Amino acid sequence: MQIRRAAAGAVSGVPAASSDEELQRFLDEDLLYVACNQDGAAVAFSGAYIADEFLYIAEVDVLPVWQGQGLGRRLIMTLPDDGRQRRPAGATLTTDRCASFNAPFYEKLGFRVLEGDAVPQHLRGNLARQAANGLVVAVLSPLWP
Repeated sequence: MQIRRAAAGAVSGVPAASSDEELQRFLDEDLLYVACNQDGAAVAFSGAYIADEFLYIAEVDVLPVWQGQGLGRRLIMTLPDDGRQRRPAGATLTTDRCASFNAPFYEKLGFRVLEGDAVPQHLRGNLARQAANGLVVAVLSPLWP
């Protein structure tokens, strides 16, 4: 998928876009969203799943030429809105601290960095895998209203 290849260049470590199996999980959980251009071609997507009572936002990617137009913001905010219907304890995601635009973007959307014991159990394995690939990650959780 062109979006996954383009987004992989934005990370500091070994890029690891969602696998086909992960994309299927997002779809199975009804938490896969795709934004298309006027011709019907995919230009952005987001995917999530429920893990240990949390909504885990696993991936949000926007083609570079479509960035800065609010697609990522709309996709990322759709997931927690839909996820609230399932009454999770909160929402989490991981991001590359070295991609200077990531953490500030998510913080503007109400996410905050979690570290140490505040990191939910379901994310600890994800963090270890991402760190093994050279990614320096921050865990963020939105402030639920």
